[in-house]
Amino acid sequence: MIVFPAKVAAARAAAGLSRRAGAGGGTSLPGKLLLRMAPDAIPRLSRRIAGGVVVVSATNGKTTTAKMLAAMLEPERRLCRNAAGANLASGVASSLLACREADLGVFEVDEAALEDVAPALAPRVLGLGNLFRDQLDRYGELEAVAARWRRISADGPWRLVRNADDPLVAGLPAGAGSLAYGIDDPSVALPALPHAADSKWCGVCGGRLSYEAVYLGHLGAWSCPACGNARPALDVSATSLAFDGLDGTEFSLSTPLGERRVRMPLPGLYNVYNALAAVAMACALGDVTLERMAAGLEAFGPAFGRFERVTVGDHEAVLVLSKNPAGANEVIRTLAHDPAPKRLVVALNDRIADGRDVSWIWDVDFELLAGGVESVVTSGTRAAEMAVRLKYAGVDPDAVRVEPNLAAALDTAVAVGGPVYVLTTYTAMLELRGALTRRGVVPPYWEAA
Repeated sequence: MIVFPAKVAAARAAAGLSRRAGAGGGTSLPGKLLLRMAPDAIPRLSRRIAGGVVVVSATNGKTTTAKMLAAMLEPERRLCRNAAGANLASGVASSLLACREADLGVFEVDEAALEDVAPALAPRVLGLGNLFRDQLDRYGELEAVAARWRRISADGPWRLVRNADDPLVAGLPAGAGSLAYGIDDPSVALPALPHAADSKWCGVCGGRLSYEAVYLGHLGAWSCPACGNARPALDVSATSLAFDGLDGTEFSLSTPLGERRVRMPLPGLYNVYNALAAVAMACALGDVTLERMAAGLEAFGPAFGRFERVTVGDHEAVLVLSKNPAGANEVIRTLAHDPAPKRLVVALNDRIADGRDVSWIWDVDFELLAGGVESVVTSGTRAAEMAVRLKYAGVDPDAVRVEPNLAAALDTAVAVGGPVYVLTTYTAMLELRGALTRRGVVPPYWEAA
C-alpha cells in the first residue's frame, strides 16, 4: 500500500509536469490525482495549517472577496490560497499540495461543492455571500443550492458570516457568534425590484417579500409583511456610498471595531458587497485591526477578469467577467454611469463551465447601453445569438459585428480605438486570457491571480 506522503509527492510531481508541458498551472489536475489516491487528502492537508482555514462561497464575487481578504491578511501571515479560482474539491486539494508552509488558509469554494468541501476543510470562518441563478443545467434552481447550504451552515465548527441582504442566505440557520453584513444607503437603491430578480418569496411562510430598498438583483432591505420575517441586524455595513465612475468607490464602513471612510480603486456596488464580505470575515477571525482591513481595500488590485485593465496594441482593454444575469446587470449598470460612448466586445460561450443554456442573456438589461454604444463585436460559441439579443435591446445593428474568434474580436475592437470593455462568460475569459498570454500581454491566469 502506498503511504500518504508518497501519494502527495506523486501529485506534486504531476503539477510540475503539467506546468512544464504547458497544459495549465497545475491548479486542478494534481488535486484530482491526489483525491483519487487519497479521498481524505483535504482534511489531512488542511490540518497542517497552524492558524486554520477561512472559506468563502457565493454565486458572484467569491474570487474578488477571497483576494480582498488576503490583501488584509498577507502582510502579517503566510497564506495558502486557491488564488487562480480553481474552487472545486480538486482545486482546493491542488492548492493545499502547493503550500509547504502557511499560517492560514483562505479558500473560495464553488457554491454547489460547498456541502462536501467545507466539512473537509473544517474552517474557522465560513462566509456565504449570495445566491443568484447561474448554470441552471448544472446546479438546478436556487432553492436546491440553498438546501445544501442549509444542511451545513449551523452544524459545523465554524463561525458563520452571511449576507443579510440576500433573503435566501439570511434565512440560513446561524449559530452563536455569527455576523451579518449588508448595505444601508437608500440613496443608491434601484427604483424597483428588477424583473429578473431571483428571490422574491419569504423562506418562512412563502409570502411575497417587500423591499424598503433594492440594491442588486434581489439583495436589499427586505421583509415579509405576512409573517414579520426580515433582514437581520447588520454587524458590518456600508453607508454614504459615492461612485467615481469606473475608477473607484467610496463608502463609510461600519464594523464591530468602529467606523472608517474607505475608498477602493474598484467600481460598482457589487464590489462594495465583496468588500463587506471580506471585512466581516476578517472581523470573525478576531485578530485583524480596522486599519489593516481598510488598508487592504484601499490598495486592492482587481482579480483577473474583474475590471482588469490590460494594454492591447496602443489601447486599453478592460476585462469584465459577466456570467449570469445579476452579475452582468451590475456591470452594465456600472458602465452606464459613464456617459462616454462605449466600444464593447461581448463574448458568450456555452461550454460546460458556462452552462449550456444561454437564455439568461434575455434577463440582462443591455437596453441601458443601447444609446451609448459606438461599436460592439460579439464573439464566442454563441456570438450570433448575442448579436440578436443586442438588436432587440435597441443597439444599432450597423454598429454590431459578429466575430466568433475571441482574439480576432478583440483585435477588431481595439483597432477602432480604446478603451474597449470586454464582457465575457467564464470559459471565454480563460480563452481570451490564454491568447493574451501567448502574445506576452498578460501572465498566465494562475500567476496573475
